[in-house]
Amino acid sequence: MRGIGVCTMKKLTLTNHAQRETTVLENEFIDNYMVKANGEYVKVYLLLLRYLNAPSGTLTISKIADLLEHTEKDVLRALNYWKKQGLLEYENTSDKKAAKETEKLPAAPPAPEVSNLQQYKSRKEFKELLFVAEQYLGKTLTVTDVDSISYFYETLHMSIDLIEYLIEYCVESGHKSMHYIRKVALSWHERNITTVEEAKAGTLTYNRNCYSVLNAFGIKGRTPAASELTYIKKWNEEYGFSNDIIMEACSRTINTIHQPSFDYADTILRGWMEKNVRCLEDIKILDAGFIKERERRKKQSSKSSASKNKFNNFEGRSYDMSELERKLIQQ
Repeated sequence: MRGIGVCTMKKLTLTNHAQRETTVLENEFIDNYMVKANGEYVKVYLLLLRYLNAPSGTLTISKIADLLEHTEKDVLRALNYWKKQGLLEYENTSDKKAAKETEKLPAAPPAPEVSNLQQYKSRKEFKELLFVAEQYLGKTLTVTDVDSISYFYETLHMSIDLIEYLIEYCVESGHKSMHYIRKVALSWHERNITTVEEAKAGTLTYNRNCYSVLNAFGIKGRTPAASELTYIKKWNEEYGFSNDIIMEACSRTINTIHQPSFDYADTILRGWMEKNVRCLEDIKILDAGFIKERERRKKQSSKSSASKNKFNNFEGRSYDMSELERKLIQQ
């Protein structure tokens, strides 16, 4: 793996295990990332992969912009998008301290060293884990699948039992995609879940959250439907929201449209996610900003209306028509 230096601003690090004359794009990128991404963002990503094999391995923001006929802001926007997706990492090389604290979100996890991976594969327990994973997933594991499971074991330091429960939990929830399983694994790692007992406790909390959502919508006497579970899982795992923020979105949904709507609540939560909301205080700040902007527009609209009607704003005069008629006769 080689770094790609971007001017003095950014350093990009991608993974490419192909030969120097070849650029390989994994099917997982096509299936899970490309179809959702802006086409211009995809061009930037492909160009970065291509330059991994270049002699210098170095690109600048301006060079990328020239090659793709983008603006530099467009390029930075694409880099930020792929960073959020976890497919690359970059650091501010002008700040040495920040360079030592490079953020790493490995949605496409780096494979362990070959010697270590062979060592794990040679272990009986790891082989048994791969066999169990194939039974749960109902297919022969691909190289990417094995690399992901190895990543859980080596980098996230998950035990064999915890990885087995992870796969079981995801499959029983209706998800056999390794991409989804990896997201759950990263979520557990961030929450410091290291045992099956802790994972089950977290699952129980999640189930309570599901019924909390139904209650907030006034839905009683039934379990969540599959489509409703999909929304709740998205809010918890993809958006990363706590239960109190989800409850706030449900409450606002009922207050606004006066009926339960998971789609409407999802619109609210997606907007909050895009604005980096992480707690209820963040929502209060957004609300205050919204009210302030609304008042500003209201005042601006009032001034505009007053300006348009300025010719009508004169004092009316009253006339005594009989007196005017008398004066005309006397002339």
